[in-house]
Amino acid sequence: MNRHRNLQYGVVFGIILSLAGVLLAQSTPDKILVVNGRTAGAPVVQIDGRFYVDIETVAQITNGVVTLQSDRIVLTIPASISSAPPPQAPEGLTKEFARVGIAELAEMREWRGAIGAVRTYNVPFVGTWPQDYHDRVEGSLMQVAVAASTASDRDALQLLRNEFANLADWVSNVVATRQALNATKTVDPNMVQNDQALAKISECSSFLSGMLVSGMFADSPSCH
Repeated sequence: MNRHRNLQYGVVFGIILSLAGVLLAQSTPDKILVVNGRTAGAPVVQIDGRFYVDIETVAQITNGVVTLQSDRIVLTIPASISSAPPPQAPEGLTKEFARVGIAELAEMREWRGAIGAVRTYNVPFVGTWPQDYHDRVEGSLMQVAVAASTASDRDALQLLRNEFANLADWVSNVVATRQALNATKTVDPNMVQNDQALAKISECSSFLSGMLVSGMFADSPSCH
């Protein structure tokens, strides 16, 4: 009999302790939930060291949707705009490519200047030096191609190739005209000023020089 009574007392005492624990947990000051700077309307309750919040509140503050199914509760939260990866900075030219590219432009200007001087002073093209210039500049351009290691380098390389092709065509025309002794084109004092092909080549050369020094790829109609 006493054993049965002690058992009843034990059960009652256990219930009292459980209720005391619940009351103690409920007496803990509520906390406020803040998600990405937005404050939830419902408080956060702490029970047995864990924090609980109404799932509808979570859905509301995250612009989510709660779906009740037979065996589960599904909370769908849309992807946040802030979670998108930041835009990457544009890729620049590598230092080695810019260095050899600038050297290539210098050789092109030297070639252009030598041909222009011969045309201006109406002297004949003697020897193979025009072709020697061509071969040397073309060889240097191959070295520039080897140094191209990024997409920006390769885009800039194409512009350098365009400049070389336009310059080579211009040189061929000047040499052919001078060798044909076309006096109209070799003696005209306004010949250089009226040379549209030379003007385009000079414009592209100046543009490429600035681009390579800046270290960032850019494009220009003069180099096409």
